[in-house]
Amino acid sequence: MSTPRIAVIGAGSWGTALVKLLCGTQQGVGWWVRRPEVIEHVRKYGHNPDYTSGAGLDPDRLAMDTDLREVVRQADVLVLAVPSAFLKATLDRLPPDALRGKSCFSAVKGIVPETNQIVGEYLFHHRGVAKQDLGIICGPCHAEEVALERLSYLTIASQDAAKAQLMGDALAGRFLKTTLSDDIYGTEYAAILKNVIAVCAGISVGLGYGDNYRAVLVSRAIQEIERFVAAVHPIERDINEPAYLGDLLVTAYSTFSRNREFGVMVGKGYSVRAAQLEMNMVAEGYYAVKCVHEINAKLGVDMPITEATYRMLYERVAPAIEMRLLSDKLA
Repeated sequence: MSTPRIAVIGAGSWGTALVKLLCGTQQGVGWWVRRPEVIEHVRKYGHNPDYTSGAGLDPDRLAMDTDLREVVRQADVLVLAVPSAFLKATLDRLPPDALRGKSCFSAVKGIVPETNQIVGEYLFHHRGVAKQDLGIICGPCHAEEVALERLSYLTIASQDAAKAQLMGDALAGRFLKTTLSDDIYGTEYAAILKNVIAVCAGISVGLGYGDNYRAVLVSRAIQEIERFVAAVHPIERDINEPAYLGDLLVTAYSTFSRNREFGVMVGKGYSVRAAQLEMNMVAEGYYAVKCVHEINAKLGVDMPITEATYRMLYERVAPAIEMRLLSDKLA
């Protein structure tokens, strides 16, 4: 049986990092890149000029194209790495049944804002992807450390163990190890919520709170994540596994975390808009917190950190005031 053709949709930080990993094990990796000048740069210099430029890429192993339909048509396995805020617009370029029958792995760490659905649910309900064809790629892992070839770990979640193993083998290499899971809902929601927590942690940094405060914030945050994922998908899971706790820790503490950096700027007094313009990258936590807030209006889960972050970002409550109120709730 021939090896499935894998294609990555998206040329941001995560898309570039995943392409780098796949180039280490696969021939003819498909890659949808929106701008033709990026393709020319990769062919000439072997790296993406816009994102994760330290990630060396092998142009001879890449089949790059600006035609999304053609990239999808030629692939058996798709890896989605488009920010959630732009996912619907990207997939709207395709015919309604273009993803049907293909294995789809989401590396998106956010909620589709138009429908308030995680990516998996959006693909099920709007793109005809079957549950057994869905996989989730989650951390703990930063694209920047993949570019630097530092030892990193990914969790591959799928209800089809063979498909999870295939993707795990395709990504694994000398500096990347993979573990498998069947929790497609919990891993995806946890990956979304850890971005929200990272924004809040960053705001605390910007306000001058110290490590002691963030240690309590993060330890309470994993409890908050556990309550929420138990409400949306109640199965037995160990919340201390790397896909949950590990991903939260690296996102809340690392200087590579764009969500944390976005929060730092808000804590220092930047407006949300100014912080977004300064970063020139998408902080998924900003969009996610609004969606989670709206979902939780129906669930009623106790989520003080998420709600505080929502009030700071969307209701314009002064971060200094909201963080002080939150500190009392964390005791």
